[in-house]
Amino acid sequence: MPIVESDSRYYIVSGGRGSGKSFSVNALLVMLTYEQGHTILFTRYTLTSAYISIIPEFIDKLEQFGSIEHFHITKDEILNKKTGSKIIFRGIKTSSGDQTANLKSLQGITTWVVDEAEELTDEQKFDTIDLSVREKGLQNRVILILNPTTKEHFIYTRFFESKGVQEGSNTTKDNTTYIHTTYIDNIDNLSKSYIDQIAQMRERRPDKYKQQMLGAWLNKAEGVIFSNWTIGEFKRYSVSVWGQDYGFAADPSTLVEVNINTSTKTIYLKECFYLPRLTTSQIAELNQKHAKDGLIVADSAEPRLITELKRHCNVKPSIKGQGSVTYGISLLQDYDLVVSPDSTNLIKELNNYCWLERKSNTPIDKYNHLIDAVRYAVGYQLQNPNRGKYAVH
Repeated sequence: MPIVESDSRYYIVSGGRGSGKSFSVNALLVMLTYEQGHTILFTRYTLTSAYISIIPEFIDKLEQFGSIEHFHITKDEILNKKTGSKIIFRGIKTSSGDQTANLKSLQGITTWVVDEAEELTDEQKFDTIDLSVREKGLQNRVILILNPTTKEHFIYTRFFESKGVQEGSNTTKDNTTYIHTTYIDNIDNLSKSYIDQIAQMRERRPDKYKQQMLGAWLNKAEGVIFSNWTIGEFKRYSVSVWGQDYGFAADPSTLVEVNINTSTKTIYLKECFYLPRLTTSQIAELNQKHAKDGLIVADSAEPRLITELKRHCNVKPSIKGQGSVTYGISLLQDYDLVVSPDSTNLIKELNNYCWLERKSNTPIDKYNHLIDAVRYAVGYQLQNPNRGKYAVH
């Protein structure tokens, strides 16, 4: 296993779906716990319950290895009883807020794993935790496991572009080891129906196949609607307005802060929350936390919900006339958008929000929960009464 054989600090483990990359890394982590002195920090950007989403995978491996009796397992930790080495599971961002400060203060970290690292878009957060991995006497490792996304991501610019490393390489350069796998490397462990599904994707959606199955870094998605955005510091030049969209069933409810510099035609955007299955009282509490008494312009599809929220916060409905989506898109395209680095879900939406039918200006009805919220807020701030597209009562 290249991670074992190399003395690099950084390991970029990339690949497409079904490539077995997580399995290989997790097996390594179990092996490391048989050495004394290891505290392994296993993170995802958002992690609600390690015991539900991650630890069962480790339990499967321990059972396969016939060594589960060597370990004490809790809801957020796996301890090797023979050596005292352990794996602890944490989220970088939780319902309680950003945990970067808490994570950097953890003592004795020898290895830091970032699973689904493509979700971590804030390079400053990465640097903060990276600097805390400094325990003496053992090799320090920072392992990034990811399905590559777009080339705007700091992982690509920092570890590939700036180092002159070709994507898809299996090599070592400048204290960084690169490991790239695809489903082809793991094909003996995949079902026939899954392989048939991949073949259909390769035939019908070659770009999707290239990114999702071969793990290629892409330019912005084909037909992407917004190309006028960058990741940068959120600045306040005027009074902010917040936009809000409400989720149904598994869809998230969202809140985004919007601040506009009209002199430079720049819109600054900061994601506040993106959470599914929230109750009305939870939405009200989060609104108060992030917007306080600031104006929130919300989706008018749920008037009863807005009426209830008005008791707790300053919420007004946007009124959407015919063509309001297209108008809102054109309004946003006329400005430069600056997205704060911690706006993970908004960045994902901007990278994937595409035209379904370009001739009729019809966008896809997904990757739009935060973008819709942005439209409501921007439409309010820049409303032109003569257009009649947006109005707020």
